[in-house]
Order: sequence, then structure tokens, then C-alpha cells
Amino acid sequence: MTPAVFSFQLGFEDVIAEPASTHSFDRIWICSHALFELSKYLVYKLLTLFLAIPLALVAGLLFAVLSCLHIWIVVPFIRSCLMVLPSVQAVWKSMTDLLFAPVCRSVGRCFAAVDIRLDQD
Repeated sequence: MTPAVFSFQLGFEDVIAEPASTHSFDRIWICSHALFELSKYLVYKLLTLFLAIPLALVAGLLFAVLSCLHIWIVVPFIRSCLMVLPSVQAVWKSMTDLLFAPVCRSVGRCFAAVDIRLDQD
């Protein structure tokens, strides 16, 4: 499986957006274009120089912590709950049959006697 590569190409025309019919002087246009490309290149290189290694370290640490938590805490907790679930289910069913079923049956019988008629005049 190959990793996804995202490429965001930002061009000078995307940023400046000066219509072709109203370009400034040619030398100004060429110099501003060159300055834009040079500053974009240099700032990107400087940011990657200072941020790439620390951010890679932080991302690696975060992934390691999340993996450890998932392997040693989340999965054992879920498996423990699934092992206990049949007995909890039996107790829950007994409690609902004992407490809630009679109330629900009584309320159902009361509302079964209600008759609603909608007359359209």
C-alpha cells in the first residue's frame, strides 16, 4: 500500500489575481513574480528545517501513546465487558420484567380505551 501524497500547488496568479488585460508594467510583474516564488521557496525550506523533526517526533510519540492505550486499556476493557455482558443482560431483563413491564402494560391498557375522531367540516 502506498501512502497518499497531497500536493498543494499555489501559483503566483492564484495569489495576486491581476487580470491579464490590466497587468502592471512588465518589469514590475516579472520582479514581483520572482520575489513571490523565491520567498515561498525560502520560507518553506526554513519552516521544514525548524519544524519537520520536532513535529515528526511529536507525531511519533502521540501515535505510540495512542497505540499503547488502545492495546493495554481499551481492548481489555471491551473484552471484559463482553465477558460480563450475558450475566448483566439476565439481571437487566429480570429487573425490567419485574418493575417496568407492569407499569407499561397498565398505561397501554389505559390508552387503548382512548378513541380519537377527527371530523373535517
